Amino acid sequence: MLRAGRVLALAAAGLAAAGCGGSKQTAATTTTVDSHGCAEVTQPPPTQRTEDPPSSKLDPSRTYDVTFETNCGNFTVQLAVKQSPNTTASFVHLVQKHFFDHTLFHRIVPGFVIQGGDPTQSGEGGPGYTTVDKPAPATKYVHGTVAMAKTQSEPPGTGGSQFFIVTAADAGLSSPQQPAEYAVLGHVVKGIGAVDRIGKLGNANELPIEPVVIERATVDSSG
Repeated sequence: MLRAGRVLALAAAGLAAAGCGGSKQTAATTTTVDSHGCAEVTQPPPTQRTEDPPSSKLDPSRTYDVTFETNCGNFTVQLAVKQSPNTTASFVHLVQKHFFDHTLFHRIVPGFVIQGGDPTQSGEGGPGYTTVDKPAPATKYVHGTVAMAKTQSEPPGTGGSQFFIVTAADAGLSSPQQPAEYAVLGHVVKGIGAVDRIGKLGNANELPIEPVVIERATVDSSG
């Protein structure tokens, strides 16, 4: 169901521009905020990007946090380095290459997930390589879990650059009859309110009703 290869054509005309719901005053600028709590932004153009795969893994004794700055608020994901060493090393590598900067959450399913990480905005894009970290069969995808999207034909635990964040209490993506399929990237540890805000901005076709832009992603490590 959560497919990196899902075709989601995002014509500019199909996205509603953010309304004028208010303003935030700063010393230097005025930012217009709409009724959903999101700053008005210009939708970035789709781009085609590829990167070489990472040449090393992350240090499992350290903690790695990726912070996403969006026009609907910021949130931080703590990476599951021990659980998914290949996936997390790739994700940090792409963050450091600014792969996610100025990209959209191209798929929003209210009450289920939000999905991003595709510079092409089509649901088909990726970095030009994949990684695999097969999840444990009993893995649960609960509120705030971040995992990698994949096509139905790809092996369990395959990841590229597209990721999803669960906004349901439990997405129901695994059970004794349906083992887990999606490599776990991490869990939201700060800013879940921003994630839930974004999670309300989808329509019946799983498309965003206004541009939700990852303006910048950065990584910090400690330990």
